[in-house]
Amino acid sequence: MDRNKPSPTQHSVQTTSGRISYTEQGTGPVALFVHGVLLNGHLWRHQLAGLSDIRRCIAVDLLAHGDTEIASDQDVSVTANAKMLKEFLDGLNIEQVDLVGNDSGGGIAQIFAALHPERVRSLTLTDCDTHDNWPPEAFKPFLAMAATGGLRGTLDAMLSDKSVYRSPQALGPAYEHPEQLSDNSIEKYLRPLVKTEQRTRDLQRFLAAFDNKHTLAIEAQLKTLKTPTLIVWGTDDVYFDVKWSRWLADTIPGTLRCVELKGARIFFPEERWEEFNKELRAHWQAAQQKKAS
Repeated sequence: MDRNKPSPTQHSVQTTSGRISYTEQGTGPVALFVHGVLLNGHLWRHQLAGLSDIRRCIAVDLLAHGDTEIASDQDVSVTANAKMLKEFLDGLNIEQVDLVGNDSGGGIAQIFAALHPERVRSLTLTDCDTHDNWPPEAFKPFLAMAATGGLRGTLDAMLSDKSVYRSPQALGPAYEHPEQLSDNSIEKYLRPLVKTEQRTRDLQRFLAAFDNKHTLAIEAQLKTLKTPTLIVWGTDDVYFDVKWSRWLADTIPGTLRCVELKGARIFFPEERWEEFNKELRAHWQAAQQKKAS
């Protein structure tokens, strides 16, 4: 064990949108990691541990996720989450970040970068909601289930029998090797969502707010976004076809690299973390050199 290596610590900060929970590790320029639906900052544990030597890595819990606490009438749409990120950074007196997003968190990252480009030192997008592919077709049955009142029962079933979470009918398709995901990680992701009835209702509202109008609204801004951008995409993603990585690369003029990970699926940041961390290190260095030139 490296006693000199900083350990992850959990904190929260009060914002207009709610008390936002986050985990941080390391020192230096800030890297902000944004997870997607059903997950929380735990998704980025390998990035926090592996990159804390060069960044103050912060993994935020979105509205209606993790340990973040919100009012029952708080807007939880993706645009509201992008607004929350600005409040969050303001609350921590952070001017600029290396922004990294996955899944719906990648959509939120796009919105934030489009609306506040001056706050983003570099941008990294992984398999995520893009343009009019929101929600993706493969996720619509889950949304329909939630809309008809089945969310709490489904969450309880996945918690009581973790194999349900890993099954092809649930989150199994999001992983290359769902059998390798620990019970502990499933607990960390789902347990906060059933902590109270309001927590489950908040998630249901988050799901009900899925609408591509949020990403369509920022297309013009993305076309002028010169922020140094890295796009890393799994080629075996049932939710987000690799064509969307190419759409982003063609749309965002600041794109420096577009990397395709053969056989990877949406949650590769925790399955292929060593490969992904290597890409992040190289991208942050390239962005810094670009700024200096």
